[in-house]
Amino acid sequence: MSRKRQKEKADKAPAEDEASKNAGPTPNEKLPAQTFDEYQCSGNVKIDFPGLCSLLKMKNIPTVSAKQPASSTPETEGGGREAEVKRKWSNLRDRLRKQMRLEKITKSGAAAGYRSILSNLKAPKPCLQVELENEDPHSAKNLKVSGWKVNEQIARVLQKMLLSLSKLQSLQFWQAGLTDRMVISLMNTISLCSNLRAVKLEGNPLPERSYHLLLSEDSVLTHLSLRNNRIGDEDARLIGLALSTTRSANKNLLSLNLAFNSIGDVGATHIAQGLRLNRALLFLSLSNNQIGDPGAAHLAAILGEFALTHEEVVERRKMLLERRQSSSLGVDSDQPADQLPSVASSTSLSVSKGDSKGKKKETSKKDEKPAAYKENPKSNKKSSDNKVSQSKGGKQGGKEKQLSAQEDTSSTDLNEGESLEKVNPLLDQSVQHRDGDLILPGNRTLTSLNLAGNRITEKSLPLFLTSLEMQGEGGGLLRLCLQRNRFPPECECYVKIKQLMALTDPLEKNNSEQTEEEEQGA
Repeated sequence: MSRKRQKEKADKAPAEDEASKNAGPTPNEKLPAQTFDEYQCSGNVKIDFPGLCSLLKMKNIPTVSAKQPASSTPETEGGGREAEVKRKWSNLRDRLRKQMRLEKITKSGAAAGYRSILSNLKAPKPCLQVELENEDPHSAKNLKVSGWKVNEQIARVLQKMLLSLSKLQSLQFWQAGLTDRMVISLMNTISLCSNLRAVKLEGNPLPERSYHLLLSEDSVLTHLSLRNNRIGDEDARLIGLALSTTRSANKNLLSLNLAFNSIGDVGATHIAQGLRLNRALLFLSLSNNQIGDPGAAHLAAILGEFALTHEEVVERRKMLLERRQSSSLGVDSDQPADQLPSVASSTSLSVSKGDSKGKKKETSKKDEKPAAYKENPKSNKKSSDNKVSQSKGGKQGGKEKQLSAQEDTSSTDLNEGESLEKVNPLLDQSVQHRDGDLILPGNRTLTSLNLAGNRITEKSLPLFLTSLEMQGEGGGLLRLCLQRNRFPPECECYVKIKQLMALTDPLEKNNSEQTEEEEQGA
């Protein structure tokens, strides 16, 4: 019997070994050591964040607090936290009053007692706040770092996690101590995220002032808040250049919050310059800065009609020439090189009536009809009509009128086939010629401008009123906040502006004039 048992045990041993291999490691067995780079993020922040921090051998790892949406949680989830904060401050106040009654201390002693109580309060532990889209722990839609310093290791962890959070929409940092290098690295990662389009970087002055990189031409962000970052005039200059120049513009950013900074008149002028050719930004807040009448005047000017500068006129002509040449090459690509049509010069516009004109018409009809007329007969009719009007005007007007007429025909020819393409404002068909200047209608894309809490006086109000009246029903500002500036609320011009805005303001008309920035505080 003993021999049979020994034989059975010998047969079972290999089978058990094979089963244990297939079953994987037991709870008592240790997994092989994994490095930070080898770690595969699961998309669950509660697991990935501490796991990555431990691989970097961090000692004090911040906790992770996940919050589900209000619809799927009890009312105490959102309101309970606020009530808890109120209770803490109420208890603090009661303790201070009690101490003052018992000790009967003076005012200076009261301040000392208040400080001693505050020093005894424990500072909140670092916590990464996660807002979930639903009950699924993999549905993080918002990450928030509030009131604690992010070091290089934490920045690496966040950067690695971002790509695994497919539903993440916004990233918030408040007094997080981020450096320029961290911000640039995060921006490079954000550009690879599918849904992350909103960033709040507040109470976080950057040593090298790299804020403008957050809204560069290739930035994918649609919402950016840079409140309370000590942004000055030089920073505003770089931000203005990022919004638009004659050759580039940010085409994605919809809202920009620059409240509670140190932007003065010079900085406001740079921001206004960036708004001249930007046709994406809808909301701009410059509240609680140091903007006076000179800066306000430039902001008011871009809302109404304004004349193009010499640099903008030159750039416009270059772009018209480039587009015209590229379209000619596209239409006549099958023709020999010696038959490619040339761009009309200003001298050809003033050709007199006669045989030469008739010959030119015949040859142009023979050459252009087979290629261009079949594609778009309407555009050919328009261009021929324009050429006739140009030749007539060439006798009466000077060279300047001929150039402007040429620009008109170029812009109409180029824009007819570009309905789906975003046209540069310099090529806008609504550009008018007036008194030797090219006049642009102004920025009609911006719908909300917040200038509350600055240093604007009554002197600037007529400029805003004039620009708003110019905009009329053709689009433009729906909301203009000018409260808490250096003019009385009953000022006649301000009352007219409020009445004009009341017709378009989508927000409640009878609510208090406190802005969102005031409610949240500096």
